[in-house]
Amino acid sequence: MELPEESLSARPALETEGLRFLHVTVGSVLASYGWYILFSCILLYIVIQKLAVRLRAWRQRQLDQAEAVLEPDVVVKRQEALAAARLRMQEDLNAQVEKHKEKLRQLEEEKRRQKIEMWDSMQEGRSYRRNTGRPQEEDGPGPSTSSVTPKGKSNKKPLRGGGYNPLTGEGGGTCSWRPGRRGPSSGG
Repeated sequence: MELPEESLSARPALETEGLRFLHVTVGSVLASYGWYILFSCILLYIVIQKLAVRLRAWRQRQLDQAEAVLEPDVVVKRQEALAAARLRMQEDLNAQVEKHKEKLRQLEEEKRRQKIEMWDSMQEGRSYRRNTGRPQEEDGPGPSTSSVTPKGKSNKKPLRGGGYNPLTGEGGGTCSWRPGRRGPSSGG
């Protein structure tokens, strides 16, 4: 019976020694290369995710191509739908072009009408410049333009005297600028 007792007591010692060896080796590897291992695992995870997405897309394309080869009716329906969509888009574009052409025609008509008005006003001797802010008044009843007094400058006092010129350097006050001396500085 001594054999079974020795084997029982010897076995846990071997296991604990193996665990200690494993703990020491793994601990030293993680202590030395832990950050490198962590970053490489993160990088590997990202690469696997990217490849998985591409693989799924590639499989989907393969399945779509297989279905298209097997079912020509689907291909014909897709082409008809594509042609109908293109036709609708072309019709929308044509409608937009027509609206734009109509707008351009209206602008040209407005310019032509303004030129005619300008020519007529010049022939009558009036000013051909039109004020955009207020509409032109027709000649008719009301005060005449000669009796209306034009607004002139208000009687405000000027900020400086009439003889002030900042370029002359005269009469400006105590501030006067003088250029520096020419030549090398006078150091010892």
